[in-house]
Amino acid sequence: MRRQLGPIYAAPQTAWLLFFFAAPLAIIVVYSFMQKGLYGGVEKAFSLEAYRDLVNRDLLRVALRTLLVALAATALTLVVALPCGFSIARSRNQPLRLFLIIVPFWTNFLVRIYAWISILGNEGFLNDILRGLGLSRNGVQFLYNEWAVILVLVYMYLPYAILPLFTSIDKFDFTLLEAARDLGASRLEAYRLVLLPNIKGGLVTAILFTFIPIFGAYAIPLLVGGKDAYMLGNIIADQVTKTRNWPLASAISMAVTVLTGLAAIAFLFSSRKAPAAVVEESGIVDGGIAGGGGVASPAGSAA
Repeated sequence: MRRQLGPIYAAPQTAWLLFFFAAPLAIIVVYSFMQKGLYGGVEKAFSLEAYRDLVNRDLLRVALRTLLVALAATALTLVVALPCGFSIARSRNQPLRLFLIIVPFWTNFLVRIYAWISILGNEGFLNDILRGLGLSRNGVQFLYNEWAVILVLVYMYLPYAILPLFTSIDKFDFTLLEAARDLGASRLEAYRLVLLPNIKGGLVTAILFTFIPIFGAYAIPLLVGGKDAYMLGNIIADQVTKTRNWPLASAISMAVTVLTGLAAIAFLFSSRKAPAAVVEESGIVDGGIAGGGGVASPAGSAA
């Protein structure tokens, strides 16, 4: 009986995916193979012109900038999120700290961006401090560059990295770190050889949850970066609203979708290859850390 009701239970989810994911994606695919209309939009004629336009020096330059900004923002997000997740997992006040991480989600996305503009602007909070200290007369140009975009991106997507990392670290058996230290590993070696391999799933999830939305970011580069920090999301929006070149916008969207799809596939393979045992993956073999010298053996004597 339950097997017969299975399709009924799955029907709402299937309908949701078909109408709000598969159907829009199919429209983008079809539009990318059409011709641009005389006054914008598309004409019902097969064409590969949009994909030929992808091989454009200016577009490739923006794509390279987008990739570098996304990689830099993702790396910095992980650098900040990893110790934060570790601290929350080891804290006795986990609910309070998790609450503080989630609080920014209660504020509108654009409000948070404009808050950063008020901080980094020429008449903003930081420049007021610099003028007050006599360190600058005309102020420092903090806004409208790639560094400002990276900073705001890190702030915006930091919770998406902290939460999966916290979940993985919270399930980790910390006595394994003590065992690694007893076997002669330094604190850094214990974290690198024991902790990181066993929170691999959380690391991969954090990377995907930050890199994919950052790669397609639109509002932050537009408001904080200006024209010199345009990313692919801004190019797609301009092609849809300004030049009305829907086939080219669809082709760019398809390229971004393929890249993010490949990242998702990499995530699935990484999840399947997650470490099955802490000791084997961490490098603790024969009573010591592999490659380490003067490591204590299980019997307590020097190896």
